[in-house]
Order: sequence, then structure tokens, then C-alpha cells
Amino acid sequence: MTLRSFLLIGCSFLVLRTLAQETKKQYVPALVGFYNIENLYDTIDSPDTDDSEFLPTGSKQWNGERYWRKLDRNARVIAEMGKDLHPQGMAILGLCEVENRTVVEDLVKTTALKDRNYQVVHEDSPDRRGVDVALIHNPELFKVYNHRSYRLAVADTSFRTRNQLLVSGVLEGDTTHVIVCHWPSRRGGEKRSEPNRKAAAELARHIIDSLLAINSNARIILMGDLNDDPVNVSVARFARATGDKAKAVDGVFFNPMYEPYQKGIGTLAWRDSWNLFDQIILSPALVSGVGGDYKYYGVRIFNEGYLRQTDGNFAGYPFRTYVGDNYQDGFSDHFPVFVILVKEVK
Repeated sequence: MTLRSFLLIGCSFLVLRTLAQETKKQYVPALVGFYNIENLYDTIDSPDTDDSEFLPTGSKQWNGERYWRKLDRNARVIAEMGKDLHPQGMAILGLCEVENRTVVEDLVKTTALKDRNYQVVHEDSPDRRGVDVALIHNPELFKVYNHRSYRLAVADTSFRTRNQLLVSGVLEGDTTHVIVCHWPSRRGGEKRSEPNRKAAAELARHIIDSLLAINSNARIILMGDLNDDPVNVSVARFARATGDKAKAVDGVFFNPMYEPYQKGIGTLAWRDSWNLFDQIILSPALVSGVGGDYKYYGVRIFNEGYLRQTDGNFAGYPFRTYVGDNYQDGFSDHFPVFVILVKEVK
């Protein structure tokens, strides 16, 4: 990544403050993020899941010390995301690669996060590796009133992957729906595995269209590790997401990750190239501001220096917990992302 790229992403607060000064208006931000936390497993053998490598006797020698260390490392990241924009950081944060509800509850009870009183929304998924998606939220800012988990079915009935989690709540007066996803991986090759991600996008659109049928101005946020980039067919055509705000109408969603992707900015690196799989995609109402107070202002990829490897062949890549079975004591193999929503103080 170039210095220009980091400056581009890091200038959101300055621009927001300048906007307020120029218009003589005051704005309140709300921050909504997503983080692939990279294999947050406990140390207990779980039935019906392939979690053997993340056991004290497994290939990664995963133990209590490493587990609590990872919780503290990831909690630091979450605590610092958006702190320059809002003193309480993330109002809403989607997570993926968590083994169960207990590990998420341990995460929000860490020293770095406990004062925020984050609440947990989680449902078990049928994924073979035993990883799920979850959502944590600050109840002072986002009050949840309902949630539902949707299972992805494909032609291969033996295929098991993560459910998609719909969480509905009120974001400081605005009814808001958040869909947290972790679409099927590219294992076996991008093209060979593509039908599974198309199916995942179709499931996401089914959830979205159901919400829009009730309220055409519904405020909906689709987030997750999609295992595809903003330009891939699953995202652009099947999920109906565009990088052009002007085209985000009639059910077409706006994908703010499109622009950074076009500039070569990513959230994970693979074989000397960057991908931007971690995305937050917004319904037209969150772009236009119709039907509520908050509207989209900007996006940030949280790629602070301490989250990147500093030397070797992979300098600049995300500083991960493991490379293969080699313990690195890092954070994650993905950078987290968040969007900035703003409302005018009236």
C-alpha cells in the first residue's frame, strides 16, 4: 500500500470536521464496522465440528494462554477502531470466524472493551469448521429488538457453511437492519467455488428483498467477509451492489468499498496481491437519508501500522495469529473495516 492510500483512508475525521465548519452545521457520527477476527476458537473439543487443530493437543498447540492473548489483541483493535471519530467507537460491529457465543462473550468482557457493555447476538451455524458469524452492539447506541439466522442451502446437500445473521434494531431513532455474512471460501479455486458465493448472494438478496417489501425505504446494511471483491459477479450482480451512489436506487445497494478497491487498497493479501473481501454495503435509504436521520458519509479500512507485518517477504500484510501452524502472536489475517454514518444536530 502507498502512503497516499493510508492518507486517503485516514482523513475521514478531518473532512468531517471541515464539512461542519464550512456549513455551520453540527453532525453526530455513528460507526458501523466488520471484522474477520481469524479463528477465534476456545480450547475445548466440540462435537460435529472439525476444530482439532485448535486444541492443546492439535497441530497449532492452541492453549489457554494463547486464547486469552488473542482476545486481548483483538479487543485492542476493536477498542481503537474509530476512536478518533466517536468516544465509544463502534456502535455496531459484525464478526466472523468465531467458534461460539462463549468466545464472543469473553471478547467483550476484556479490559479494553468491558466499559462499553457490548451485547452479543449469535446463533450457531452448521459450518464444518465450527465457525460462525456474530454481532456485538453498544446498547446505548443500538437497541436490538429482533434477530434471525438464515441457512444457506446449495445443490450439494453435504455442503455446510456459515448462516447469515439478520439483526434488527434502532440506531438512535433509526430502525436499522444488519445482515452479517461470511460467504463460502475460494477453496478449490475461485471459479469452481463461485456458484456457492452466488448462492450466498441470492440468500442475502432474499433477506434484503423481504425487508424492502415491507418498507421500500428500509435502512439495511449488508456486511461480511464475502470472499469476493466488489467487482465480482456475486457482489455486483447477484447482491446488486454498485460503486456509483447515483445508481443506488430501486433496491440497488451502494458499495463504498468499490472506490478503495479500484485504488488498490485491500483488507487481506494473497500471493502478492490485495483483495477487498471485507465489505459493508448500504441500502439506498442510507445513501439518500430518506426515512431516517443517519446517512452515509465515508468508509475506512482500519489498517494501522501495528496491524501490519513490518519486515520480511510479507511486510505490509496483515499481522496474523498463525501462518500455517507457526504461531505469530498477531491479530488477524484481515484488516477490519467500518462506515461512518452522520446525522445533523437539529
